[in-house]
Amino acid sequence: MSQDRPASVTMAVWMTWALVVLSGVIALLSLVFKSELTDAWKSGRVNSGSVEPPAIVPVVVVMLIVVALLALVLMEFFRSRHGWARAALTVTVVLMALSTLATLRIGPPTLFVVLSVLGLVIQAGVVGALWHRDTSAYLREPAAEPAGT
Repeated sequence: MSQDRPASVTMAVWMTWALVVLSGVIALLSLVFKSELTDAWKSGRVNSGSVEPPAIVPVVVVMLIVVALLALVLMEFFRSRHGWARAALTVTVVLMALSTLATLRIGPPTLFVVLSVLGLVIQAGVVGALWHRDTSAYLREPAAEPAGT
């Protein structure tokens, strides 16, 4: 059952898992640093006294669950050589990058900035690996038939 996958496919899968793990770490840290994140959101807002700050932790946890499950499903289709899964995984990672940039916009604590920049680097690596020439060749090849069928 061993399929020869190019390094770019393997890297795309591993880096996607790294993003999921990083998102889990950030979700955990958002629970620990809830007040610091709320303070960061409030700073620089003239109407922060009249507007209720958003509930950051539930948003982060729900986003983690949704993205992790979506990535799990899409990676299975991607590894099974479904080209549409590459496009869907790319869109998912790009949307994660946009949410990361939105997080950086509020001026979070330094730890979150460092993890966010790391996430952006990994996200760029995932997209690069997904659209690498070897990945494209892998997706064009027909899947090997299982032995005994």
